Amino acid sequence: MSDLPPVRLAHNLKLVGHDDLGGAPNAGEGIAIKITRDGRRIMYLAHENPPMCLSVLDVSTPSAPTLLWQLPLPHNKVRGNSLAMHGDLLLQAYQVAKPGDAPAGFEVYDISTPDKPRKIGWFDASGPHSQGVHYICFNDGRYAHISTGAADFEPNHPNDHQFYMVVDMADPTAPREVGRWWLPGQRKGDDGRLPARHPAPYDIGFRPHHTMSFAERPDRVYIGYIDGGVVILDIADLGAPKLVAQYDYHPPYPGFTHTCLPLFDRGFMLVTDEATGDEGIDWPKRMWMMDIRSEAQPIIVSSMPTPAGFEDLHRVGGRIGAHNIHENEPHEAAAKLVNTVAATWFSAGLRIYDIRDPYRFEEIAAFLPETPKGQRGCRISDVYVDDRGIVFTTDRARGGLYVLEYTGAQPLN
Repeated sequence: MSDLPPVRLAHNLKLVGHDDLGGAPNAGEGIAIKITRDGRRIMYLAHENPPMCLSVLDVSTPSAPTLLWQLPLPHNKVRGNSLAMHGDLLLQAYQVAKPGDAPAGFEVYDISTPDKPRKIGWFDASGPHSQGVHYICFNDGRYAHISTGAADFEPNHPNDHQFYMVVDMADPTAPREVGRWWLPGQRKGDDGRLPARHPAPYDIGFRPHHTMSFAERPDRVYIGYIDGGVVILDIADLGAPKLVAQYDYHPPYPGFTHTCLPLFDRGFMLVTDEATGDEGIDWPKRMWMMDIRSEAQPIIVSSMPTPAGFEDLHRVGGRIGAHNIHENEPHEAAAKLVNTVAATWFSAGLRIYDIRDPYRFEEIAAFLPETPKGQRGCRISDVYVDDRGIVFTTDRARGGLYVLEYTGAQPLN
C-alpha cells in the first residue's frame, strides 16, 4: 500500500488501488466494466489524448488493478474520448483535431474474449466539415446515440460542428444511420436561427455532448447541448426525432451543458455543466437538479453545494467545477444510483452527494489526491461506481486510475 499516490483529502473514501495506465494516462470520459464467465471484472477505459486510445484492465481485485492491453491511436491529431459497451460489443469513438482529417467515426469491437478486443466494424463520420464522434451511448445494445459530424453537414459556425445521430447496430459489422437532429440554425441552409452566441472565451458551441437514452424511456433521448442547454427529444420514430423540450439557462450562467441523467422513478434529472477554463475563469459550473415531471417544462430546483475550502482549491489552478457523474449504465457490474450521485469536480476531486431530498444536496464523501507531478491542479474527470460499492475515478492529465472503497454509513444506492 506504500506505493499508492499521496492523498490530500479523503472523507468516507479510502484509496485502495491505483494504476498509471502505462505512463499514458489522459483518461477520458468512457468507463465500462464487463463481468466474465469466470467472475473476473474487465474494465474498458477511454483516453482523452494521444498516444493511447483505449486501455483494458483487470479490476477484479480493487487493490491490484492490472493493465492488460492498450490500443494506440493512429496519430497524435485524433483522440478516443468516449466508449460504450453492451454485451459482447464495445464502441470506441474517434474525433480528429481538424475537420476533414481521419479517422473520424467509431470502431466496433467484439469483446466476447473480454481482454482481447477484436475489431469487426467501422462507422465512418468523416467529411470536409466533420471532426467525427465525440460521445457514444449504447445502452440498449441495438441503437448507438452519438454526438457527431458528417460528410453532408456544414455548420454555420465552426463551433457548431456536431449534432445528434442514431445509428442502427443490428449488423455490428456495418453500422447504419437511421436518424438525426440538430438545433435549427446550426447547419448552412437552415431556416431557423440560433440564440445569441456567448462572448469569447465562453463560446463553446451549439452542439450536443452527452446523448443518453435508457430502457425506462426508449422513446426519449436526453441531451446536454453545450451552449444550447438541456434538450429532450421524442425518438419514438427514430427517423424523425422531435423536440419535447429545450431549457437554456445560460446566460446568466456560462454555458456547456454536459450530462443530463434522468431519475425516472423520481421525476427528476441531474444535469452537469462542464468546467472548461483554467484558473476557474468560467466559474460557476455546477451540477443541477431539475424537476422534469412536466417534461416539456423542465425547471432547476437545486444545485450541489460548493466544496469546503473552495477558494484554496481554486488557487491550485486548472479547471474547477462540474464534469461527469456515474451514469447508471445497464451493465451487470454497474451500480444504479437514485438516492446518491458520484460527481467529478476536476481540481476539487470526486464528491458523492445524498440527493434523497431533491431540493437539498448533502455531501457524504470526498476524495482528492495530491496534484501529480507535471500538471497544474488535479483533473479528476470521470467516475464509475460498481455493484460492490467500489468507486473508480480518473485524472484526465497524468494521475491515472484511482480505486476507492466507500466507507460511509449511508449506502450508495
